[in-house]
Amino acid sequence: MPELQISPPDPAGSTGKEQQAAGVGILLQIMMLVLSFVLGHVLRRHKFYYLPEASASLLIGLIVGGLANISNTETNIRTWFNFHEEFFFLFLLPPIIFQSGFSLSPKPFFSNFGAIVTFAILGTFIASIVTGVLVYLGGVMFLMYRLPFVECLMFGALISATDPVTVLSIFQELGTDMNLYALVFGESVLNDAMAISLYRTMSSVNSHVSSNKNFFMVIVRFLETFVGSMSSGVGVGFTSALLFKYAGLDIDNLQNLECCLFVLFPYFSYMLAEGLGLSGIVSILFTGIVMKHYSFSNLSENSQQFAAAFFHLISSLAETFVFIYMGFDIAMEQHSWSHVGFIFFSILFIVVARAANVFSCAYLVNLVRPANRQIPLHHQKALWYSGLRGAMAFALALQSVHDLPEGHGQTIFTATTAIVVLTVLLIGGSTGTMLEALQVVGDGHDGPLGESFEGNNGYIAPSYDEGASSGNKLKMRLKEFHRSAASFTALDRNYLTPFFTTQNGDEEEQAIRQKMRRVADKCELMEATLLVKNAEVEALQRALELSVEEWASLTI
Repeated sequence: MPELQISPPDPAGSTGKEQQAAGVGILLQIMMLVLSFVLGHVLRRHKFYYLPEASASLLIGLIVGGLANISNTETNIRTWFNFHEEFFFLFLLPPIIFQSGFSLSPKPFFSNFGAIVTFAILGTFIASIVTGVLVYLGGVMFLMYRLPFVECLMFGALISATDPVTVLSIFQELGTDMNLYALVFGESVLNDAMAISLYRTMSSVNSHVSSNKNFFMVIVRFLETFVGSMSSGVGVGFTSALLFKYAGLDIDNLQNLECCLFVLFPYFSYMLAEGLGLSGIVSILFTGIVMKHYSFSNLSENSQQFAAAFFHLISSLAETFVFIYMGFDIAMEQHSWSHVGFIFFSILFIVVARAANVFSCAYLVNLVRPANRQIPLHHQKALWYSGLRGAMAFALALQSVHDLPEGHGQTIFTATTAIVVLTVLLIGGSTGTMLEALQVVGDGHDGPLGESFEGNNGYIAPSYDEGASSGNKLKMRLKEFHRSAASFTALDRNYLTPFFTTQNGDEEEQAIRQKMRRVADKCELMEATLLVKNAEVEALQRALELSVEEWASLTI
């Protein structure tokens, strides 16, 4: 009797099923991307601001994730939709942050640079500390789930990262004061870098809590990370500017190489900073600012068009995919909903912390600004309302699950998830109505902050009385700071720009001349078209006159 032979499991079959599941997962992601872009276009076209594009993308991810969660396909495609923070920080976030720095308008950004830095650095620090302290006190008073103090500060740091994509898109659609847009945009960009640095610093303190690091050393470590990352990014940006200036890559047969190098430099900056133990986000942000100001003008015209379109495309894809990815993962993750009090009071505390951030920093900025550049109250309210939470807070919260003990990290992750969904869907949907009620949209470039682009490269130096009291000594010192800022502008125009670029004059003046030439070319084209149309009209008139004469002769 022949022995029964048991055949080994077929590895090819399991591999085929894995490939099929991967194909289904990728296909589903592409379909959601296409649906999100089409839906966003329809919403913008019909000016439906109650469901912004970011909210629509998050909602699509939530719906598809919920359907996958209740179907038998969850186990097959779940591995292709898990929100891995490594994938987010290494592949999705760098193009978004670089495009933020690359697309900054230099004049309104640097004209409000002091206010932006105040809101982004000091304000984020205030918001983090206030949130952490309130969450800790809430736990001590048994109002919510109690966490150790350092973990509360970690939660305050990660939840202070704002993501005002919805507000900025509505600003662009409806039009608003350029300075308010620069404040919201600049604060959100630097705010992400600050929040990451604060979170990593607090995480380091939490992991070495037995080493008894004092508060001064924590501040020194944070400054080392931030300044080192900024220096790394600026250095890479200046290196790229010199390379594109002297390498002679702007000839026709080397333009592909020129474009490839320009695309690789930002990622090189990010990885260099991460390899040195610094913040890649801060590094790539300042690389984007420097490369736009110096390197971009050294490219050929075709390469400039390609680079601008490429980074805008990659950033839009990454941003939309992040919200879809986040919504899908929220629907499929296991959440700890047992601590509802922690979620409720956390929402109240971040509202209070955001108010402490905005209004205290605005007060400090207005102390040193002249009357015609004060930040009005309705702009301050718009800044407060613009503090939506998004992908950055979600990614840091997901990382906290691994950094903190079991239960603590899950509680923070669930609370952050609820805050992100609430702010993006509910507050984001009401942003248009709120901004119109505050009368901050539709202003164009007018208004109390719109006059700041006159003279001295966009800054009107404040006037001080000669007989200033001792209480105004701070203002006098800040006057010297503004003079040094004007000196830096002159240094940039007279030395840095000629050294790092092929330009001899002011970059903005050359850009204006190029725009004027384009407008002149369009006018000439329109004039030629008008002449052709006039000739056609005259020909029609002559034909009509001949027809009338022929008809008259026939009737006679």
